[in-house]
Amino acid sequence: MFRGVTQINLDAKGRIAFPSRYRERLAALCDGNLIVTVDRDHCLLVYPLPEWEDIERKLVRLPSLNPTARRLQRLLIGHATECQLDANGRILLPGPLRAFAGLDKRTVLIGQGNKFELWDEETWNCRRDEWLAEGTDAEELPDDLQSLSL
Repeated sequence: MFRGVTQINLDAKGRIAFPSRYRERLAALCDGNLIVTVDRDHCLLVYPLPEWEDIERKLVRLPSLNPTARRLQRLLIGHATECQLDANGRILLPGPLRAFAGLDKRTVLIGQGNKFELWDEETWNCRRDEWLAEGTDAEELPDDLQSLSL
């Protein structure tokens, strides 16, 4: 499980270094083979390869004549890029993916259980504040979340 929020600097070559607390787990889980793709919220999703392969199988099985499903396939599979952790625990993020997410120097890596989200720090702070301000009404929660106790 990946969890937590970590500020990370993008270096001049477009690389990020994963925090050391994740490196051993990533080595064991996927031998450092990661997939980076886009998300509709204009951040990047970073999956260990086995986790991505599960997602990809599900995406490929979606009905190709459904416009929403086809759009998701094009975005997620089309932008999926293989990245390998180097000896220093870094990955090189391709320029088009960095541009999509607006990544420049200061980024935020968010653990999301089976994957990570990578955000521009300023964008993340703004979105986080928006989400916190929205709050959550119990009536808006799906039935399966109504019984969740935090």
